Amino acid sequence: MESNTHKPTAVYLIIKDACILTMDAKRPVLYNSAIAIDNHRIAAIDDTNTILKQYAAEQVIDATDCIIIPGLINAHTHIPMSYFKGLADDLPLDKWLNEYIWPLEGKLVKPDFVYDATLHGAAEMVKNGITLASDMYFEGDAMARAFIKAGVRCIIGEPLIEESGKTPLQDIGKLALDLLNKYKGNPLLDFSLAPHAIYTNGRDVLERCAEIAFEQNLLVHMHLSESRKEVEDCHNIQGTSPVFYLQDIGLLDTKLILAHGIWIKEEEMPLLAEKNASVVICTESNLKLGNGFTPIKNYLKHKVNLCFGTDGVASNNNLDLLAEMDLTAKVHKAIYYDPTFLPAELVLAMATINAAKAIHKQDELGSLEAGKLADITVLDCGNVEGQPLHNPYSQVVYALGGKAVRDVIINGEIVLRNKRLTRLDEAELVSKAKYYKAVIEKELPR
Repeated sequence: MESNTHKPTAVYLIIKDACILTMDAKRPVLYNSAIAIDNHRIAAIDDTNTILKQYAAEQVIDATDCIIIPGLINAHTHIPMSYFKGLADDLPLDKWLNEYIWPLEGKLVKPDFVYDATLHGAAEMVKNGITLASDMYFEGDAMARAFIKAGVRCIIGEPLIEESGKTPLQDIGKLALDLLNKYKGNPLLDFSLAPHAIYTNGRDVLERCAEIAFEQNLLVHMHLSESRKEVEDCHNIQGTSPVFYLQDIGLLDTKLILAHGIWIKEEEMPLLAEKNASVVICTESNLKLGNGFTPIKNYLKHKVNLCFGTDGVASNNNLDLLAEMDLTAKVHKAIYYDPTFLPAELVLAMATINAAKAIHKQDELGSLEAGKLADITVLDCGNVEGQPLHNPYSQVVYALGGKAVRDVIINGEIVLRNKRLTRLDEAELVSKAKYYKAVIEKELPR
């Protein structure tokens, strides 16, 4: 006689008894629920009793009094600048770049420095619940090796900073394509074209970037309209505003992600929406450098896709994307005299599913759904600062911050468990940072 007893399906990991914010199209709040994870992907999401009946796991994480969200996506940063944290603060952007950052980078940026600094930054991101970064920095191969070791996803873009006529056009994009081929098949890595800005590259270079990106289906990641001077110079030199200049060049026909966008005018925004270009909001960095406020209300009015970036810690001082979300929502409520503006649910969407759309990975990342890759952040609310819990969205955006991150799963692997890194030695990272502090201080201008 056949038994009707159902044998549970074996999976690698179950996270149970949590409040889950899926960030899928329906945006349900799932209480007392669980996620089953196997083969790097989410196998199922349901109430805990159902999951435990249907699945048997090698590991089970109890997430009682926790909120589970999709892994946060840091859509614009410069992770290897981690060793420049707190260096040359309280200066104007041009002085900060020209007298400190760029001279130091010219002397120090070599593979070993970038590898070690990337490990440091990747660890800080993990501890803040960030599972993927869209990065722009030099020595991409060293960065790739570091992100693999840390177990963190990254889209690596080596910045192109050239004057017109000085870069052989046939060499543009070669490094990105070489790295793409070298690390082909690695689930954690992807590569982008990263022309730094319109003021650091000639038109011929930017046109070639557009051609290669279109031909190779590459993401293009660049700064745009970060300062008022940049926009004024574009009008004076190119005879038009930055977005229309990019349209004329052909860059708006690529998969384009624009960092900052503070001084983009409203008449430029419908074109960004039409072309599916995304803007990355970096509030803390922009405030600290005195560049201004991103016109979020106008972007939303024209349905431009918005997401968040921390920028580098040299201009932000942390990689806490939850703090970035909190500050952005509150500052813009004040700017527009409207406490209903930027509700918490929308803000969390900007850091998850909207960011996944910006990097064209929304079919795999950005929400918690069966079949998607298992990039997951667990936030601990079982403490004084996490209770009482009335509205999970409000708690995530306004109350918790990076200090609440307890566990992080990337590609189905636990990379942070009970606030401890599983792949990296934090004491070793701290020791290396102290070593490089001494190295950097020897090179500072006197």
